[in-house]
Amino acid sequence: MAGGGKAHLRPNEDVLISAQDVVVEFPASRGRVVKAVSGISLDVKEGETLGLVGESGCGKSTTAKALIQLPPPDSGTVHYKGEDLTQLDAESLRQARTDLQIIFQDPISSLNPRRRIGDVVAEPLKVWGPSDSASQVEKVNAMLEAVGINPDEARDKRPHEFSGGQCQRISIARALILNPQVIICDEPVSALDVSVQAQILNMLEDLKAEYGLTLVFIAHDLAVVKNISDRVAVMYLGKLCEVSESNALYDSPAHPYTELLLNSSPTPDPDVALRTDLVEQGDVPSPIDPPTGCRFHTRCAYASDRCKDEEPQMQKISDDHYVACHHPLASVAKSAGVSV
Repeated sequence: MAGGGKAHLRPNEDVLISAQDVVVEFPASRGRVVKAVSGISLDVKEGETLGLVGESGCGKSTTAKALIQLPPPDSGTVHYKGEDLTQLDAESLRQARTDLQIIFQDPISSLNPRRRIGDVVAEPLKVWGPSDSASQVEKVNAMLEAVGINPDEARDKRPHEFSGGQCQRISIARALILNPQVIICDEPVSALDVSVQAQILNMLEDLKAEYGLTLVFIAHDLAVVKNISDRVAVMYLGKLCEVSESNALYDSPAHPYTELLLNSSPTPDPDVALRTDLVEQGDVPSPIDPPTGCRFHTRCAYASDRCKDEEPQMQKISDDHYVACHHPLASVAKSAGVSV
């Protein structure tokens, strides 16, 4: 169930970016506050892809944007290469952001409709160099080719002349033009057709290998997250529920909410029997006034009085598999020797 703790963090030199106790809140009407992210801790190793999954409004995008200080969190720390980004002055943070880029969810609206594609992709170079136009054109052409766009045809056109998939490729080229190390992929394929999704995902995998990228990948499609992620973190109402290596999470979910998410994803097989024992209870609580204790207890079939009063902490279920739950699913907990 949604809780806290840092047992899942890895004290490893390979960790490239690490966030601890990150809190992000937004003002609402009548002096109230939307508690979008409430004490999230996570880390990403160099060259790894971390998948973030959960329902709409659970805080996935806000968490990922907080990692690159867009905007900075209200409290907590974000360390990149050992340096706390939340403590940097404006110019130092500006310098660090060249290593931290983002691909936005809507591929068309993320591109300036009044600018030509060559200028859109070259804009970071106009700030950071090289300064001569010939070198900029050469880099833009190479990057457009890397994402499967013909630079001779695309450079002088504007975004409305391209499909959604092509615009997303252009957005990826813009994100890669400064040779970043970390890219936040904020649902980069959710607005695209299934066939185009596969093309973009395959391209991201190829670019990750070619450029040595580290990715934070946000998506609603659980199958997409499984295929592209090395590690998966499940969020609910601003809290982490479960963190695990991808295959282990999908094969043996330890959290009732994770099981519910996986069960909601249809299996493309007409002969598979539907599970009718997993039913959502009630509505999603408001992030303005989240439940006490475990935030998922109002919708959980396994909830007890302890869940209402005490926030669960991350506990280890198996190698690189952690869950924040007072009553982890019996089959997984029993094999790990965890009491339920």
